[in-house]
Amino acid sequence: MSFLDYFKKDKKEDLDQGLDQTKKSFFSKITKAIAGKSSIDVSILDDIEEALITSDVSLQTTVKIIDRLETRIKEEKYFGEEELYKVLEDEIARLMYENSTDDIQDFVPSSVEKPYVIMVVGVNGVGKTTTIGKLAYQYKQAGKKVLLGAGDTFRAAAVNQLKIWAERSDLPIVDKGQDADPSSVAFDTLQSAKAKGSDIVLFDTAGRLHTKAGLMQELTKIKTTMSKVIPNAPHEILLVLDASTGQNALNQAKEFTAATQVNAIALTKIDGTAKGGIAISISDLLKVPIKYIGVGEKIEQLQLFNKKAFIQSLFTK
Repeated sequence: MSFLDYFKKDKKEDLDQGLDQTKKSFFSKITKAIAGKSSIDVSILDDIEEALITSDVSLQTTVKIIDRLETRIKEEKYFGEEELYKVLEDEIARLMYENSTDDIQDFVPSSVEKPYVIMVVGVNGVGKTTTIGKLAYQYKQAGKKVLLGAGDTFRAAAVNQLKIWAERSDLPIVDKGQDADPSSVAFDTLQSAKAKGSDIVLFDTAGRLHTKAGLMQELTKIKTTMSKVIPNAPHEILLVLDASTGQNALNQAKEFTAATQVNAIALTKIDGTAKGGIAISISDLLKVPIKYIGVGEKIEQLQLFNKKAFIQSLFTK
């Protein structure tokens, strides 16, 4: 199923609704910045800069946008409110596309490796286990054999939550209970995946603080164990970030990408926040693609992230 098939009307409506709080906040601040202006010139750039930063676009990314706006205003002289929105949309789109990461076209990995192993990382409370459950549902809908691994053994609640997701989608799970060695769970999960002929492995890890070096080292141990069972595993390290934490999510992303070779991001809870602008900064500043975006609580409301659809939705009043 291609992205064009997937991103039908109901998906667009989910995205529009998910970005509603961000759009209301973003446009109200921009509108306030240009209120009463008969034409747009460089004198209002400070107000636009403030509007971007308070919409959780990072300072570094905001400076890039403002510099580009200033150039456009000087080149094109004066223009009105609608032209400003269009120029702003164009420059944000350019930034998001310049990070050399491509949007994925399908939930199902294109890799020929089987099983395709995804290790899911992130701090507590970002929606990590829920994201695993929603991804597992998408893969099963695509006809793939999915195996879950309960590697977050520090909290009984995390293991139980993943078991609930496994039962909900009628999927097998490797579970050794609370306090089990996560690397041992990883070993057993991948051995089971090979024996069962699984297509996809989704392995949960403890929600750890990105500032704790010892906990980060444990992720390395899990990766090493996985590679001993299946060469090149994990094939994907998916970092889950909570959009509602704004700049803290960006800081987490920088720490995790430096420590664990993250190669994919899922941005959750964007429907419950006005801080959706953080997706712009993540796309601009990190060379890691946002692959998924959570726009609601329903199981099918984890969407493929598409820059064009995101920008169009953001600038639809």
